[in-house]
Amino acid sequence: MGRPWWVLPLQVVVGAYLLYGLVAGVLTGAADGGPGRALLVAAIHLAGLGCWALVLRRRTAPFAVLAASAVLGLAAHWLAPFSGTTLLYAVVWLAPFRTRLWQALLLTVLTTGGFVLVSLDVGLDPSANYGIAAGLGWAVYIAAVVNQLATTKRQTAAVAAARADAAVLAERQRMAREIHDIVAHSLAAQVVHLEGTRMLLERDGDREQALERVRQAGDFARAGLAETTLAVAALRGQHRPLAGELAGLAGDFRATTGNPCELTVEGDPDVLAPPARLAVVRTVREALTNVHKHAPAASVTIRLRCGDDGCELDVRDTGGTNGGVLAATGSGYGLVGMRERAELVGGSLDAGPHGPGFRVQLRMPGP
Repeated sequence: MGRPWWVLPLQVVVGAYLLYGLVAGVLTGAADGGPGRALLVAAIHLAGLGCWALVLRRRTAPFAVLAASAVLGLAAHWLAPFSGTTLLYAVVWLAPFRTRLWQALLLTVLTTGGFVLVSLDVGLDPSANYGIAAGLGWAVYIAAVVNQLATTKRQTAAVAAARADAAVLAERQRMAREIHDIVAHSLAAQVVHLEGTRMLLERDGDREQALERVRQAGDFARAGLAETTLAVAALRGQHRPLAGELAGLAGDFRATTGNPCELTVEGDPDVLAPPARLAVVRTVREALTNVHKHAPAASVTIRLRCGDDGCELDVRDTGGTNGGVLAATGSGYGLVGMRERAELVGGSLDAGPHGPGFRVQLRMPGP
């Protein structure tokens, strides 16, 4: 990220001001005390500018070096009146950018007080002190305001970057869930049927049974492709009625297992936002898949209730004693993925034994 546009003009103005102070100090010193005083004033100015440059490049302790530059400016003022004010202004301007605010204020107070004392010592008109003192205070105030604006801008940029990183992480997690919900399910079923087909062919088993397994693997592949299309459409905000999607899942379960699957929908579920809709669909799909894996003889009831107080999904099965043919194909991340999806939409998910069967309950806030 480049520097702000105003940095270069500001540097030019400050550089010209400091050069003017050096030239004016040399001329004043030569007029008051000859070439020797002029050279001494020039040396003091150059030493003060060196200190200022060190602080500008963050090479050393800023407060002590700025204080030394202020002392040199006061010395130049004592040798040639007002010749060191450019250094003093440079010190109080830079202080808020390189020191803490209380240190900058302390340095400004000490510098202003020192200027007044030196002015009184060399017999200058006291009225001149008021303008310089006010100018020094105004300079440190403007510098503090500019520094605070720059700090706020940096903090805002850091917050925006952190939010962008969080959004990228959330997107990665969402994609991981989609991969599990769609690809893992369909591929696991295909692996089981294709492996069974291979074993049948190696043992010269029933050809019709082998063909049936191949057809089932193809069905799972097509279902996975359809689910992928559905997920992409949902993420784009393109979706069919939620009740219809759940009815399709219930019908697929009945056709696959031959077991009852009752669906009840109360209220209007289509008021849910796309992420919440996707959470409902994926939770029902995962729950039905788990029933198919672990309780293939169980019947299922699905109840979705949506109202002003929120939305609640309840999926229950009647249980069973033996796992199905897909029981060993799961990754173990199904319930974890459902909980993560529920949390992302501001809801919660409870899953566990319920009587002889299993229950999955998803709660989400209202639209």
